[in-house]
Amino acid sequence: MSAPLLQVQGLRSGYGAVEVLRGVDLEVRPGEIVALLGSNGAGKTTFNHTVSALVAARAGSVRFDGRDITRAHYRSVVGAGLIQVPEGRRIFPNLSVLENLELGSFTRARHHRAANLERVFSIFPRLKERTRQMAGTMSGGEQQMLAIGRGLMGEPRLLILDEPSLGLSPLLVEELFGLIGRLHAEGLAILLVEQNVAQSLEIAQRAYVMENGAIQFSGSSAELLATDRLRQAYLGV
Repeated sequence: MSAPLLQVQGLRSGYGAVEVLRGVDLEVRPGEIVALLGSNGAGKTTFNHTVSALVAARAGSVRFDGRDITRAHYRSVVGAGLIQVPEGRRIFPNLSVLENLELGSFTRARHHRAANLERVFSIFPRLKERTRQMAGTMSGGEQQMLAIGRGLMGEPRLLILDEPSLGLSPLLVEELFGLIGRLHAEGLAILLVEQNVAQSLEIAQRAYVMENGAIQFSGSSAELLATDRLRQAYLGV
């Protein structure tokens, strides 16, 4: 078995006097899709921000490709190839589609910008048709494509997708999960952070379930689907 690409041990963090993460352990191996599941407020986004060095860890460690990045600057984290597509897309609405994409290679892969643009356009033809359009005038589904495309411009080794299906129609959710499967087939490691438990477990090899800032369940997707408590709490069966 290959060594973990991302290895998180005993991670604690929070905001002010409030501790949100309470000793989280999680691993993602090269080329693997791992799902981090949980309801709104479980601590998933705080986990993403702490791993990405946007929120300071209070205890524990984060290692990426064997290197300790627990207290690294967030630009160093991106430079190493750990790239997050944030919840809510966070595109720049007053910039064009092309300008948003180019910003994705500001810290990493700048010299490969042209080739990576062509790759993104091959994945998202609609973005190529709208390169001059202001990003804020696009539909929610198109903005999610743009956010993912911007992440891909940095040539991620691990792509964190934070609630990518949030606010999308069922048809677009199906399209999105198909895209995630395609990126995985190309060898990209993905940490899929979602409330959509059923579809996430269909596509992920392994999953972790977070409640109140701590991991309550972990294992293969098949193992978690067989867990009565999880099925009752998240799948309603």
